[in-house]
Amino acid sequence: QVQLVESGGGLVQAGGSLRLSCAASGRTFSTYAMGWFRQGPGKEREFVAADSWSAGRAYYADSVKGRFTIARDNAKNTVYLQMNSLKPEDTAVYYCAAAPGTGYDGIYYARSSTYPYWGQGTQVTVSS
Repeated sequence: QVQLVESGGGLVQAGGSLRLSCAASGRTFSTYAMGWFRQGPGKEREFVAADSWSAGRAYYADSVKGRFTIARDNAKNTVYLQMNSLKPEDTAVYYCAAAPGTGYDGIYYARSSTYPYWGQGTQVTVSS
C-alpha cells in the first residue's frame, strides 16, 4: 500500500512558476513509477508527466513539454513537478499517482489505469 499526499498548489499569474510536491509512504518508493495527472474544469483527467525509476526515464504530455519538469528524491520519498511559464489553460486539480514495476513505455505510463495509487489532488489556478 502506498499513500500519496500532494502539496504546493495555489494561485499564480500567467508566466509564473509553481513546484508541486508529492510525498509517498512506503519503503519501496524508489521502485515505483510516479506520474502527475490533472483535471481541469469540465474536462477529463489527463496525463501530465511520469518518471519511470528505471534508467531515470521521464515522459511528458506535449502540452507541457519544455515547461514542466518531473523529478524525484528517493531519499525523501518525494516526487516533484516544477511548472514554469504557466498558462491559464494549466488551471486544474493536479494529482500524483504511483505504479509498481518498470520497463514499460511512455504510452503505458500515460494511462491513468496504470496507476493503482492516487493522491487527493492539489488545486493550481493560473490567472491571465
